[in-house]
Amino acid sequence: MSTVRKAVSLLELFTLEEPEIGLSDLSRKAGLDKATARRLLMALAEHRLVEQEPVSRRYRLGAGLTRLARIRDAQLPLLPVAIPILRELSQQTGETVHISEYSAGALLTIHVELSPKANRVNVNVGQILPLHGTASGLALLAFVREEIRRDCLRTPLAAFTPHTMTDAKQVLQAVWLAAERGYSRSGQGYEEGVHSVAAPILGSDGYPIGTVAIASPVSRADDSVAAVQGALVIEATRRITKQLIGEPVEPAERALG
Repeated sequence: MSTVRKAVSLLELFTLEEPEIGLSDLSRKAGLDKATARRLLMALAEHRLVEQEPVSRRYRLGAGLTRLARIRDAQLPLLPVAIPILRELSQQTGETVHISEYSAGALLTIHVELSPKANRVNVNVGQILPLHGTASGLALLAFVREEIRRDCLRTPLAAFTPHTMTDAKQVLQAVWLAAERGYSRSGQGYEEGVHSVAAPILGSDGYPIGTVAIASPVSRADDSVAAVQGALVIEATRRITKQLIGEPVEPAERALG
């Protein structure tokens, strides 16, 4: 593993549930010896990408990442545009709504609007979503370039629940259906008891830059509910795309069955 990969692997260990981590735990979780982990952390700290809490001496993400994030947001202001629309969508449906951004072959959850109901689906910011096992991933695969879809389905597909589609042909059928109707649907593919629908946010070139999903307990989801949610999530993603680009954008490519 290269030095850069090792350093990035340390950064990716921080989560909302564990925002501060000690050196021993970081080295163990990353599979590195303590001397290597310490050296990498010192280099990251020099650039303010991590910092040490003064009392506990545990590490946390640094302000340098915030600076980089602000630069990126200024170039592609996805969240400022999307959040009011996501909030409205969550209020319309009464369910949890989340947005994910596509980068380097993965979907990263960047914002969540939780349902106000006691029985709700919880999604974490920072969560990486598998493309074959989630509605978000299926929606993305339905509209990406063919080579991206092919590369994703060429690798072994992990099972997250007994309901996860791990056969590439089965996944392709779900992708073709999503391309046809404009939204995807997943029942318990990533987490048991969770039903989701999703649609893509398109960039100026007509290819997805991310997705929006509505996540519900399966007890509240049936075909008629999914159809209503599907129409709403399509409308939401079209609004986000139009506000980002300044005009409506049509998909550049659709998966064809």
